[in-house]
Amino acid sequence: MLCEAVCGVVVETEADQILSIRGDADDPFSRGHVCPKVVGLKDVQTDPDRIRHPLRRAGETWTEVSWEAALDEASDRLAEVQARHGRHALSLYLGNPTVHSYTALLTIPLFAKALGTHARFSATSVDQLPQMLASLEMFGHQLLLPIPDIDRTSFFLVVGANPIVSNGSIMTAPDVAARLRALRERGGKLVVVDPRFTETAKVADRHLFIRPGGDAFLLFALLYTIFAEKLTRLTTLGPYLRGLDEVRELAARFSPERVAARTGIEADVMRGLAREFATSPSAVCYGRVGVCTQEFGTLSAWLVNVLNIVTGNFDRAGGVMFTTPAADLVKVASRLGERGHFGVWKSRVRGLPEFGGELPAAAMAEEMDTPGNGQIRALVTFAGNPVLSTPNGARLEQALSKLDFMVSIDLYRNETTRHANLILPTSFGLERDHYDLAFYALAVKNVARYVKAVTAPPPGVRHDWEVLIALALGLHDKGGGRRDRKVVLALKTLKRLGPKRVLDLLLRFGPHGKGLLGSGLSLAELEARPHGIDLGPLLPRLQDVIETGDGKVVLAPTLIVADVRRLETALAENVTADGELLLIGRRNLRSNNSWMHNTLRLVKGPEGCTLIMHPADAEVRGVTQGDRVLVRSRVGEVTVPVSVSTDIARGVVSLPHGWGHARHGVALEVARAHAGASVNDLTDDRLIDAVSGTASLSGVPVTVAPASPAV
Repeated sequence: MLCEAVCGVVVETEADQILSIRGDADDPFSRGHVCPKVVGLKDVQTDPDRIRHPLRRAGETWTEVSWEAALDEASDRLAEVQARHGRHALSLYLGNPTVHSYTALLTIPLFAKALGTHARFSATSVDQLPQMLASLEMFGHQLLLPIPDIDRTSFFLVVGANPIVSNGSIMTAPDVAARLRALRERGGKLVVVDPRFTETAKVADRHLFIRPGGDAFLLFALLYTIFAEKLTRLTTLGPYLRGLDEVRELAARFSPERVAARTGIEADVMRGLAREFATSPSAVCYGRVGVCTQEFGTLSAWLVNVLNIVTGNFDRAGGVMFTTPAADLVKVASRLGERGHFGVWKSRVRGLPEFGGELPAAAMAEEMDTPGNGQIRALVTFAGNPVLSTPNGARLEQALSKLDFMVSIDLYRNETTRHANLILPTSFGLERDHYDLAFYALAVKNVARYVKAVTAPPPGVRHDWEVLIALALGLHDKGGGRRDRKVVLALKTLKRLGPKRVLDLLLRFGPHGKGLLGSGLSLAELEARPHGIDLGPLLPRLQDVIETGDGKVVLAPTLIVADVRRLETALAENVTADGELLLIGRRNLRSNNSWMHNTLRLVKGPEGCTLIMHPADAEVRGVTQGDRVLVRSRVGEVTVPVSVSTDIARGVVSLPHGWGHARHGVALEVARAHAGASVNDLTDDRLIDAVSGTASLSGVPVTVAPASPAV
């Protein structure tokens, strides 16, 4: 309901009022674990700032309107924009909370097709896109993401990730802390590579500081050692691999000695790490946001897969494997011919490639504020706050203010939705039935749980799928969107059946079901077992799921390999100019992107939005603990308090993601009182991973100086 950990909860109610929320000790997956964010389920639902009726903006004045009036106006105005400027003048942005609603996940693909625009964006391209692109190129499907078998591995190498805080990301693993303790108790090792001494690093056997953006160099150095010392272990994988010799030749260019300066890690240390990883009984290399959101994100995500494969830790217990989810979206998508695609069209201004039908979020502002044919004139946002979540947020908010029309499907008037002409509120959390359609496909164990709504939505609020279908059909009736009878029929069918019936069919015809009449898994069985069902550990199943034409893993995809030349060139380049530092982000256990800072119990206490800086860097700049500093990048500046700590590498500073709530027009009382500053007022929309177009949010050059005293 809130994050990827899918923790089971027990909710006590009385007369539709929530009395308490606690972890479900009988949940076979989360086993009673919850984090502080669980209280947000109640706090968001009862928040006085939450929108409970459709709102219309006139200037800076907001008034409640009926659903009929709001939907009619929205479809009318959107159709008008498309009639005047073309279909692609309408854009769509999907925020991270989309994946926490199975009803939204089932409806959004049809909604997007109904809009008929190429100008689609989402949080994917400021997060995991390189991993998905690597999967598309290597395994033939963008959703075939290898998952670490963390509960059985002997060696866990974590690169650019902090699972103690995230409880896994593209590795759904509730109570990661307990799982990592179990790893060490059975004699295994945990090694963390990160520019910051993270919460995960603090429980590891070893932590290695790395320079931001150095991950691809490190991974190549590990492969260099493994090939040079004949430590490859292909086991039964050999016949199913294509391109091994090419990878060996590429790795030969990146000796540990050659890349040591770029990584900040000594050559001998990298050689030792490679030997330890390759000779462990089982091992997993796991890379996440820090690996993806940098200038070599796609190369790094690819090399993580390659390292796991050539050491024999792919498609085996204790390594990485593909899940067998009860509702198998990969198989369903494949049967519909939707394995994913890349570069079928490109953005108008910079020519950045689409991926899976979406353009990179780094291109969104320029597509709005650059005049010309195809300029974005209208926007629909769904559960998103891109002003705080995408690079150069200040430019984006200026672009939003000049749109012809904007409608937001959201709970709050936040930094983004304050620019909307209409806000359409939906149900949340415990007010709707819940099934983790996406995250069970990414879980470290095969499990399933369906939970019925605990409370009713407030009067005046509709479910997300109802709003999406109504808006799409209304747009079609007004002559807008894509004129496709099959899409309209599918929307009307979904409206008639409801997502719950569709989910039941996915379960019945999934790998654990036996069709309509069989005795396999069904929604009725899940409803009868609300604590969830353990469907067993991950199993080797490469040959059952791979979608490449010849059934082989493509170890050296042409698209990705072509970028190695750019990596070599970067070895001779200076990453920063004199006086510059490299900015990275971070996340906090009590924070959930940008949308739970209006919960007082989560933001009270010590200030959460501080810039972490190494003591040596602070001393050079005349800065001490608690001082306010001015942080500048090419695109903007923010003023924040500094936290001086050896938990950060020299030459690196860290600012958390999701803050910056002081903007005019934001109706979030608690968040405004704990506003902080947005790291994305500093991140640069020109800095991207050249292959995928993913925003390079990690390693942004900045300067830091004492802030001038307030006048």
